[in-house]
Amino acid sequence: MCAAPLQDIIRRFRTSKSIAEIKGKAAFDKFPEKVAIQLNDTHPSLAIPELMRILIDVEGLDWDKAWDITVKSCAYTNHTVLPEALERWPVSLMENLLPRHMQIIYHINYLHLQNVLVKFPGDLERMGRMSLIEEDGDKRVNMAHLAIVGSHAVNGVAFIHSEIIKKDIFRNFYELTPEKFQNKTNGITPRRWLLLCNPSLADVIAEKIGEDWIIHLEQLAQLRQYAKDPAFQREISKVKQENKMKLAQYLEKEYNLKINLGSIFDMQVKRIHEYKRQLLNALHIITLYNRIKKNPKAKFTPRTIMIGGKAAPGYYTAKKIIKLICSVAKVVNNDPDVGDKLKVIFLENYKVTLAELIIPAADLSEQISTAGTEASGTGNMKFMLNGALTIGTLDGANVEMAEEMGNENIFIFGMTEQEVGALQKKGYDANTYYNSNPELKQVVDQIKDGFFSPENPDEFKDLSDILLKWDRFLLLADYEDYIKCQDKVGETYLNQTKWLEMAILNIASSGKFSSDRTITEYAREIWGVEPSYEKLPAPHESVDIQ
Repeated sequence: MCAAPLQDIIRRFRTSKSIAEIKGKAAFDKFPEKVAIQLNDTHPSLAIPELMRILIDVEGLDWDKAWDITVKSCAYTNHTVLPEALERWPVSLMENLLPRHMQIIYHINYLHLQNVLVKFPGDLERMGRMSLIEEDGDKRVNMAHLAIVGSHAVNGVAFIHSEIIKKDIFRNFYELTPEKFQNKTNGITPRRWLLLCNPSLADVIAEKIGEDWIIHLEQLAQLRQYAKDPAFQREISKVKQENKMKLAQYLEKEYNLKINLGSIFDMQVKRIHEYKRQLLNALHIITLYNRIKKNPKAKFTPRTIMIGGKAAPGYYTAKKIIKLICSVAKVVNNDPDVGDKLKVIFLENYKVTLAELIIPAADLSEQISTAGTEASGTGNMKFMLNGALTIGTLDGANVEMAEEMGNENIFIFGMTEQEVGALQKKGYDANTYYNSNPELKQVVDQIKDGFFSPENPDEFKDLSDILLKWDRFLLLADYEDYIKCQDKVGETYLNQTKWLEMAILNIASSGKFSSDRTITEYAREIWGVEPSYEKLPAPHESVDIQ
């Protein structure tokens, strides 16, 4: 996958007007000025040895020149802190399929380790930790290490994530070359995620502050002055209700389920993974169900909880979580005691088109990953921009969102990244939480004993075992605080004046999270170019294509 793009890059470089007149190897002196190669996570790391191969074997450059060009041209964005997602390829496979690339990787590693020895003389353990070749067990090429060594810049995608990769994941590399490491917080395009998918809200905003926010999203801050304005709140509420109606009509058609439009539209849509904790959401759903069953006449803020996303083909646990959610939904949605107080829907085939319908209708956005595991997230930004409130941990971009809007306008729960580390270091026993919280114990027992799978009582025993024996992502530790925070969400929703004020302040605080800001930072601080704004023609305007 790297070979074709690199060959095309070099072809276009060679044929560009400013380069075509320069003959031979000398043209490549200009390569880093004209070309920026951004490695989007570890997947394209082979671009580094492939570019070296082309420059040395095809273009005839010597090693030092080729390496200087490669490092100046390449930059690496890390998107995950999970060790299993940082690719490691067997040396035996690489030597068999890409023998020349392995030769180049070996030499890169040799020179890299010489640099390590110069800065940290005699530190052989550090050399082992920083080697591109992992020697414990079967030899493997650490693709993240290759990407760092072969790039002039390394960045995370949210402030907390960038700090974690400096202090923990890539600490040894940060100590070797601290000048390489940066932060570039992710962003979203307001053209798709507001103007296109929520035109009614875009119109309401434009009536108040004009249309410049479409390319200068920071101008949404002008909306702060209208957060308590009753007339503006009514307009925002009207748009939200219209979007909820559209989604409710879709859900009735696709799932044959009537939705209470006065309920909280509570959304968690993202890849299904244990660290994203859809299972914690399921524990909350079961808790709500149990409360209704215990006292059907008690005051209860109605909720429609929607969970959507896809599991990797071979990810057994993620698929089991989907099955549990669907089984819980079947019980909840068909219980006459529950009625329209609580509905649960697993949104099938989640994709961008569906997201454009879901996000404008959301009241509550679930961003509940274990602190220190989510690199950034962008769904959180999309919901925020469309006036949904967030319940989340201090993880990924949630941290910066809270800074922008103020902690009083977001529902934060759970342990911090530092508290997570301290608990894991001390020794975490999930049974302590299970045995001390009656509501939690009831929920886990229902999963374990087949309450939601009477035809197969052991259906979800694997999940209860994970919770009680291998709770790697600390669901039981965060459960009580999550439930209390959800109770606060329900109470706040009943005060619609307060809720709408918070929603407007969320929209007004979204300016930082534009992809325009993100790309501007990449351009200026990594690629070395000055961005420009191009005025796009309106749909009815003719376009003169040169």
